[in-house]
Formats: sequence, C-alpha cells, structure tokens
Amino acid sequence: MPIDDDLLAVREEAGAVSFDLKVVPRAARERVGPVVGGRLKVAVCAPPVDGAANAAVCRLLATRLGVPKGQVAIVRGETGSHKTVRVGGTTRARVMALCAGAAD
Repeated sequence: MPIDDDLLAVREEAGAVSFDLKVVPRAARERVGPVVGGRLKVAVCAPPVDGAANAAVCRLLATRLGVPKGQVAIVRGETGSHKTVRVGGTTRARVMALCAGAAD
C-alpha cells in the first residue's frame, strides 16, 4: 500500500505523542502546516542560530496544542530542518485537529 505524503504519522507513547516536522526558520510570520512529505511544516521567525529556531518551534507548538512549553521537546534533528518532537499532555486527536486546521 503506498504511503500518502500528505498524512502525518503521529505516534502515541507513555502519555505523549511524537511526530516529524519540517522547520522553516527566518519566515516572515509564524505558521503551522501544511503536512508536506509526511512532516508537519512549521515556520518560525527566529533564525537557526544558538537554538533560537528550536525554542520558537517548541513555544509555537505548545501554544497551538494548549500545553506548557516544557512539555514539548525536540528528540531528533536539533541541528537540521527535519526534526522529531515529543509532546506530553496531548493526544493524537489534538495533533490531527491542528493539521486539519492548518489545511483550511
């Protein structure tokens, strides 16, 4: 069965979810979505210097998912644009709703 590149794979594990991102630093405005190549695209205004873009990604996702920013952690890809994040205190359904809202 072929994989749909417009679907985000959200993994549930021990009270948290994890999923893949494509981060775009130095964007004109902060934005979440759409899903591209199986990754949720997240644009942030911060530059990719000294972890500023990573911190901005964590803050933006925390705000959009309604969790404290300490619940969002980058678990893979800290120095690249392709990242995997783990978000505690939320559900797969909330992440999928965020993706659906980004597609509107």
